[in-house]
Amino acid sequence: MCNSSSITEFLLMAFADTREMQLLHFWLFLGIYLAALLANGLIITAVACDHHLHTPMYFFLLNLSLLDLGCISTTVPKAMVNSLWGTRAISYAGCTAQFFLLVFLFSAELSILTVMAYDRYVAICKPLHYRTLLGSTACANMAAAAWGSGFLHAVLHTANTFSIPLCQGNALGQFFCEIPHMLKLSCSDSYKRESGVVVVSAFLLMGCFVFIALTYVQIFKAVLRMPSQQGRHKAFSTCLPHLAVVSLFISTIMFAHLKPPSISSPSLDLVLAVLYSVVPPAMNPLIYSMRNQELKDAVWKL
Repeated sequence: MCNSSSITEFLLMAFADTREMQLLHFWLFLGIYLAALLANGLIITAVACDHHLHTPMYFFLLNLSLLDLGCISTTVPKAMVNSLWGTRAISYAGCTAQFFLLVFLFSAELSILTVMAYDRYVAICKPLHYRTLLGSTACANMAAAAWGSGFLHAVLHTANTFSIPLCQGNALGQFFCEIPHMLKLSCSDSYKRESGVVVVSAFLLMGCFVFIALTYVQIFKAVLRMPSQQGRHKAFSTCLPHLAVVSLFISTIMFAHLKPPSISSPSLDLVLAVLYSVVPPAMNPLIYSMRNQELKDAVWKL
């Protein structure tokens, strides 16, 4: 038994026991990481440099790409280093920083995805008021609110979690420092405060999910009433990529943290963590560019 004041490092979960499998995981993660850096970097550069893309939709997409780069850069490089050198250790300060950044970036990304749903709603359901409701000042304020709320959320979680006494050792059952696995190390009578914050976070997640769902109900109603088939196709082309990204992001997080304990296992937790922390940042640029000719043209110019 130990307490948090005596812990100087945590032990992350290893992907494999054999050296060959560790190296395989290193090269696999390296390929995914480089692909995510390239794809998100191209979107950021294209949106910043092409004046045709200086619209609210692409402004929020630029913010999403920045958050995706931050998310994958917070978890994957450390996992790659551990796989390459056959270690599991992460320092106490490193775990705290990783924990803070993940909560910050995930919270801000959820807020940005919610704002992007509102952007699509205004563009399709209230097109005459689009420039009024989503002017440059309004867009900047919404983006700042998303980043700011994520920062405050991360400060709250980090301060609560790392002030809890830890009595169950220092081995984490995940390849990065994650809230549920940190709470498993806490003393049995001291986790309730952070658990309350987790419940509040779950309600916020569900609130964003319900808002996005209701928004798309209104969007699809408006699209189906459009007389022009070309107009319906264009509307679906701008909405479906966002809906796919939201579904991938929220469904994997909700299943990972709300699944019944009876089906929980270390290997399943590991796979789900990869699905919501590694796959979306690499897939989002592909999803958005697949059906967006303007974005593909801008990227091709680069």
